Amino acid sequence: MSRRWVLHVDLDQFLAAVEVLRRPELAGRPVVVGGRGDPTERAVVSTASYEAREHGVRSGMPLRVAAQRCPGAVFLPLDLPAYEDASEQVMSVLRGWPDAVVQVLGWDEAFVGIRAEDPQEVARGLQAAVLRETGLHCSVGIGDTLVRAKTATDLGKPRGTAVLTRETWPEVMGPRPTGALWGVGRRIETRLAGLGITTVAELAHADDATLGREFGPTNGPRLSRLARGEGPDRPDDTPWVPRARGRETTYQEDLLTPQQVRDALGTLAERVAEDVRGEGRPVRRVHLKVRFAPFSTVHRSHVLAAPTTDAEVVAGEAFALYRRLQDHRPVRLLGVRGEMVPPADGS
Repeated sequence: MSRRWVLHVDLDQFLAAVEVLRRPELAGRPVVVGGRGDPTERAVVSTASYEAREHGVRSGMPLRVAAQRCPGAVFLPLDLPAYEDASEQVMSVLRGWPDAVVQVLGWDEAFVGIRAEDPQEVARGLQAAVLRETGLHCSVGIGDTLVRAKTATDLGKPRGTAVLTRETWPEVMGPRPTGALWGVGRRIETRLAGLGITTVAELAHADDATLGREFGPTNGPRLSRLARGEGPDRPDDTPWVPRARGRETTYQEDLLTPQQVRDALGTLAERVAEDVRGEGRPVRRVHLKVRFAPFSTVHRSHVLAAPTTDAEVVAGEAFALYRRLQDHRPVRLLGVRGEMVPPADGS
């Protein structure tokens, strides 16, 4: 008898794989994609091929560190249009599967809702279809909830499949550290450890009141549900509507004066204003991100007196947020994000 399943399709080493498709001579070599492809510049790794990962190269790592760990790596610049095109090809394949409900999570991953007697057969069929149509390999996690499907994907990487259900989740995930859960980063893992909670099983059975005092009345109980693999059991294919538009830049030379910061924020605000005008919704809250040298990051935000698409207003608010920090250290990165008013239909 067929039943409802969730598949999580995750493209393997996506950006690097797209580059290797365009440059077949790179197959089997360590490839690192990030920034402008120059490891002497300030930029981070966006994706590393499995060959580069064997040398300890990871996403988010500074390119210069990646070059130290893997001197023989090929460094390539980001090519966003190429990745967007490849991603759309993959999503078209997924949407073309009979009766599939597809929820796109990003360039390289999506949930696919199906009804099947043998979900692994469907998973292998999707893998073959994606490879045939795009030349890209993917891993597929299978579960009875979105959380279990996404978690299962890591168990099947690369190019494989894995299944997690309510029955198998405790045995497979229970002994693992809380950081193995989707959405639990180092900071949350550390705070949980402070409560004496170090494994998924311990978090699954933790007292919601205790978690609520530490993480809030909503997020605390949510963490225990996450540790049990609970949550929605079918994807939502409602078109995604962005909440905000943002831009950021890492500067090759530190910004040393307030005027340099003001000018840089003005440039970022112009790009944000152009983006939000394209959305047809004005900015109601301005978010500022500042990374001081050597590597200290601060976030601030403020609601505008009235929604706007005026770049000067956005830039002025961002600079005001910077001045309130009263921090005169050199700046290596700035980001400006405009949170827009919601769509008229409430989506």
